Amino acid sequence: MTDRKLIGLASEVMANSYSPYSRYKVGAAIECSDGTVFTGCNIENSAFGVTMCAEASAIACAVSAGQRKFKRIAIIADGSSYCLPCGTCRQLLYEFAPDLEVLSARSDGRYVSYSMGALLPMAFGKDHISNL
Repeated sequence: MTDRKLIGLASEVMANSYSPYSRYKVGAAIECSDGTVFTGCNIENSAFGVTMCAEASAIACAVSAGQRKFKRIAIIADGSSYCLPCGTCRQLLYEFAPDLEVLSARSDGRYVSYSMGALLPMAFGKDHISNL
């Protein structure tokens, strides 16, 4: 799958965003190692701690379907800035895919690519817990 196709899928699901508070629509499409793609959008809540980012939504769908290995994720927002994962989502993505490629897109279709290492240097993961 091309970068543009993956970003296109993220853009399509962005339309389903439930974002009445921030009015910042975000869509994500995560590609599994077997080529399967799962999408997610941000889902806000008046109890802000319950809000789910698009990246977390896509990961939840994929993991619920039995997927655990991911190649890359495309994230796009309805705005002029590149959409990057928040700190919590960076940790969530790292948990499953320390080598994940992250495509961060703007609403005009331009995008940049980052590695998880660049987005989350000195990351903490399963390999850092001695009792696993």
